[in-house]
Order: sequence, then structure tokens, then C-alpha cells
Amino acid sequence: MKMKLGDGVEQSIHCVGMLAGLSDGGVLSAAALAEFHGVSVSYLLKHLQALSGAGILDTVPGPKGGYRLARKPEEITLLDIVLAAEGPAPAFRCAEIRQRGPNPLEGRYFAKPCGINAAMLAAERVYRAELAKTSIADVLTDLRQTDTDGGIAARGCAFLELHERKTRN
Repeated sequence: MKMKLGDGVEQSIHCVGMLAGLSDGGVLSAAALAEFHGVSVSYLLKHLQALSGAGILDTVPGPKGGYRLARKPEEITLLDIVLAAEGPAPAFRCAEIRQRGPNPLEGRYFAKPCGINAAMLAAERVYRAELAKTSIADVLTDLRQTDTDGGIAARGCAFLELHERKTRN
């Protein structure tokens, strides 16, 4: 089985990671974040707004405004981001198709919850627990350890140097 999360999850995680590199009082515009990641500004804005609504990002209004983290990278988990981007509903949604089709059976045959639904929800609990264990700080630490020649870090730093906006807050 192939589980597929929306593109917004990947974009959201990468944007949160990039915003973790801002200096104190710094922000990045949605346009800058979209440019760096090569994605649509309008699609990304939807996810940045969801991240703001979930308390992961702060939005600074105005022409010099943009986005920054609302919490420390250690306090933001991958689960926080996935739930903000995809919503809290489980990935598997049981539609009780076992009760459809020709010659339907009486309700007594379906008194117990669907075993497939129960198994899928159990797997979802494990998946979410694993995401809850991993913070953005953990992801960035792993990136630093695997960026052996510093190329990834240099690219991000150069981009922040050009696009970071400074605010007083």
C-alpha cells in the first residue's frame, strides 16, 4: 500500500526548516519561500496560513512583513506540521463499504467495528507517534550531519542573506 500525503506537507516542512534559520527579528515573505523551493506562491500561501493558524508560524503584516517561527524549532514536531497541512482526520477513512452492495445483511452482522478500520487506525497511531518524536531541530541536526561539504547550508545562508527582512519584533 502506498500512503500519499499532499505536496503541501513537504513544502510546509521545508519552509519551517528554512524559517528556523532566520536571525532574531527576521522574516521571509511567502514569495521568497516559494522562490527558494520552486513552488507556487498561491498554493504555498494556503499552507503558510494553516501553519500560522496552528501556532507554528507568526505572520508579520505590512510591506516589510512575512513569516517566522512562533515557537522554537525544538518545540515544533513533524506531526504538528502534518496536522496543520493535512488536518486532524485520519489518513484512512472507513466508508463502511462492507454494508453495501447486493443482498445487504442485517445490522447485527456489523455490530463489531470493521477490522480493517481498526487495523488502519492502529497503524495511524504508530505513524503519528513517530512523527511526534521528531522536531524540526532534529531534522536540521540530521541535515547538518549529512551536508558533508556544506553546500546545502551555504545555499540556504546565501538566500537568507538576500531575502531576510528585519523587523523590530
